Amino acid sequence: MATVSAPESIVARLAYVKAPTRDQIADNSQVVATVTAVLKDVRERGDAAVREYAKKFDGAELDRFEVSAVDRQRAVDELDVQTRSDTEFAIANVRRFAEAQLSTIQPLEIEPYPGLHLGHRVIPIQRVGAYVPGGRFPLLSAPIMTIVPGKVAGCDEVVACLPPNAHRAMIAGCHLSGADRIFLIGGAQAVAAMAYGTETVPQVHKIMGPGNAFVNEAKRQVFGPVGIDQLAGPSEIFVVADASGDPELIAADLLGQAEHDVRTRVGLITTDRALAEATLAEVERQLNVLATAKVAELSWRDYGEIVVCDDEAAMIAYSDHVAAEHLQVHTKDPHGFGAKLRNYGSLFIGRNASVVYSDKNVGTNHTLPTMGAAKYTGGLWVGSYVKIATHQWLEDKAIRVVAPPAIRQSDSEGLEGHRKAAEIRLRRLG
Repeated sequence: MATVSAPESIVARLAYVKAPTRDQIADNSQVVATVTAVLKDVRERGDAAVREYAKKFDGAELDRFEVSAVDRQRAVDELDVQTRSDTEFAIANVRRFAEAQLSTIQPLEIEPYPGLHLGHRVIPIQRVGAYVPGGRFPLLSAPIMTIVPGKVAGCDEVVACLPPNAHRAMIAGCHLSGADRIFLIGGAQAVAAMAYGTETVPQVHKIMGPGNAFVNEAKRQVFGPVGIDQLAGPSEIFVVADASGDPELIAADLLGQAEHDVRTRVGLITTDRALAEATLAEVERQLNVLATAKVAELSWRDYGEIVVCDDEAAMIAYSDHVAAEHLQVHTKDPHGFGAKLRNYGSLFIGRNASVVYSDKNVGTNHTLPTMGAAKYTGGLWVGSYVKIATHQWLEDKAIRVVAPPAIRQSDSEGLEGHRKAAEIRLRRLG
């Protein structure tokens, strides 16, 4: 297995109190082969193939994939009062934040030269697909994060797919979040159905949402004719902390994320060895009483790390190298320190800002870049559901300005058709 090491400029300034035993996901060649076959089959045979894979992978035999309006409402009615209230609280917060973000994306019109008009429009994507993972637990926030921003953005249609064996509350969550259509299709076959369309599932223009290794690989393979939000690997959380860090809080936050998956990457980056050692001991103590320790302990054993840095500069450099999905700042001046960081999916400033709040209901999106992708992109947001499409129009007087250099450039490039297209317009002006 290949490893991804810290840059040499940082290595000499690091000391591991706990080093990870694994640095990346194992070879997934079998996943690639399986997904390739599923995509080809669904593309060629549509619903029939989807139905067979539902039985093979999910043990579900369905006459129809789409959840009817009656069953959608029944799923909502089955929610207990508190769960429905909490779900609607989270939906309201995500919607409010998405609306605020959308208000910052403005159309543009400029006139750099008299008569030359340039601009762009903000155009909602017509139809998007939201993959809603099933998982070991019913993640009630998952449909909220992928469906609500699409409705706020103004997409004509948001199509949701979730595994046939997903908890009924997940159907309710899709309905309350505003999904236009809901299908009980999971895994790579769901991605294929949305990407290519079937007899019953409409073809979408972009697919959003995280999933397992098969979903991720399917998104990778269909990308091109259909868009995707990002490729999401196992979850990650890192905490950067100085001597003011609280080992009990840090350990609780690390394990809170580690219980997601045995491949979750969790870590502490600090300048204080005493904090590092205290956090190590605290993680072990909390694992002894954690109900989900069976998963969290494997994650901690294989992917957990605690790094002690020589100074603040090394801590910042190593954090930016990791580019964690979730990055918590536990320092004396968390706002000042946070402003120095640049590579993260979402930043949690101060000890009160636990990932759990963002995961569930504060309003920021929990679908975020992993595996170092935060070095070049942010997470899912309302802007993921719109296109910024440019336009231009010219008055006659602008042609006199732009045509001569365009003609000369086309001529130097040997592109006669380009040159003539510019010349004819200039000539008609006399």
